[in-house]
Parts: sequence; C-alpha cells; structure tokens
Amino acid sequence: MDTLKYNTKRKQLVIPEYGRHIHIMIEQAKLETNPEERNKKAKAIIGVMGNLNPHLRDVADFQHKLWDQFFIMADFDIDVDCPFEKPQKELLDMKPGKLPYPQNFPKYRFYGNNIKRMIDAAIGWEDGELKDVLVFTIANHMKKNFLSWNKDTVEDTVILAHLEELSEGKLKVAASQLPLSDSADLIRFKHKNGSGPSSNHSKPRKRNRKRY
Repeated sequence: MDTLKYNTKRKQLVIPEYGRHIHIMIEQAKLETNPEERNKKAKAIIGVMGNLNPHLRDVADFQHKLWDQFFIMADFDIDVDCPFEKPQKELLDMKPGKLPYPQNFPKYRFYGNNIKRMIDAAIGWEDGELKDVLVFTIANHMKKNFLSWNKDTVEDTVILAHLEELSEGKLKVAASQLPLSDSADLIRFKHKNGSGPSSNHSKPRKRNRKRY
C-alpha cells in the first residue's frame, strides 16, 4: 500500500485556485516527448481550466488569460503551440517602481497641504476684488482647520500672521473683509455637517413602536 501524501510535503501550488490536479496534469504534459501529444494535452488542460472558471467567460480575453496562467503554472518550461503571445517570466518577475510620495513637511501641519497649494495659487492671481474674496476664504478655511486642532478659540491676528508667513508676505486679507468668521459659527457649521458632537448621527432616533 502506498503511503499517504500530505499536502505539506508536496510541492507548493503556483495558483492554488486551480487545485492540485491541474498542476499534476501540467507536470505530466511537460514530460510528454511527442510534440503533437503534448499540444493535445495542453489544449485539454486549457478546456478543464475554463470549466473551473465559468465566470471568466464574460471576459473579453478569456482564452488569453487561461494560456497565461497555464504557462505560469508550468514555470514557463513547456514547449507547446499557443494561439497568443507567450508571457515572459522576466516581465512578470519585475517589481514595480516606488511611488513618488510627496515629501512635504509643512511648519503648520494642522492646516494641511491643500491650504499651501491654495495660497500658492492665490499668489499668482491678479489683484482685485476676486482675489480679495479668495484670500478671505483661505483665511477662513485656515481658521476652521485651526479650530479642529485647537477646540477652544483662536484670534484673527494669529491666522493673519500665519497666512502672511506661509505666503512669504505676498497675501494679506483686505481690511474691508475683516473680521474673519466667528469661531462659534465655524464650529457650529462643522457640527452641522456631521463631524462634531452635536451631529444628528451622534444620537439614535427614538422610534414610536406600537405595543400589542
């Protein structure tokens, strides 16, 4: 009697979704010396792989994907006629390059990088009423972000000083636009939008249920 073979002692599956039998069939096809018979076995294996994945029939390149997976499970070490371009092991083994994550370390992190981008964009605007409104809006947004970091309050002079510093002295809120929005109004607006303790979602609604 042959001893039982445990999966822990067998070769690791390349694509576990296809199971042990498909991998064994591919290994047997690799051992076939007759090219014609080897091609027949390869096409039969592709047919079985397609039956195991009926959801892939809606995919446009269904057969192409199956052949690619066939060569991957064969470790690219099988000579059969393929109706598509054979995949290259070197390309699949290539590691993607590192993403160029922004390396910004702003002095006032609680404002966020978007505020700095808005400030840089506003610097290039032509002087006028529209720019004054934009600078006032940026200052108000800075104040709201400051309050989310410091829950108490903040003086307008602090926000205006930070705005002047971040813009390198190129932006100032027009005197006609002052003062900035009140801290209580900004906090209330934040709570109204569902991010504060007084949000409507913070307390479950009571439902009147009939009792029988």
